Amino acid sequence: MAKIKVQETEISVVSFNEQDYICLTDMANAKECESRAADIIKNWLRNRYTIEFLGTWEMIHNPNFKVVEFDHFRMCSLTNEVQEEQNNLSFKFLLEYK
Repeated sequence: MAKIKVQETEISVVSFNEQDYICLTDMANAKECESRAADIIKNWLRNRYTIEFLGTWEMIHNPNFKVVEFDHFRMCSLTNEVQEEQNNLSFKFLLEYK
């Protein structure tokens, strides 16, 4: 596994199918202590801009992406009408509707 150094922090890089992927956990650890890294990533995954990005990426790269099902999550992130669902939105739910 390769590493790059960003602002004095080593970030793991994994290559798969000629694509490079950076380690979000390493980045989160650099921002806060290790015990908070999971919370940072969870909050990032619930962010409406992240959800918009993931939906757009999936529409481009995943021919089996269920746009209608995903729209529910997108709408929850864009409005406060379903505040409880928005607070409980998790990456697991997004994967289930992929």
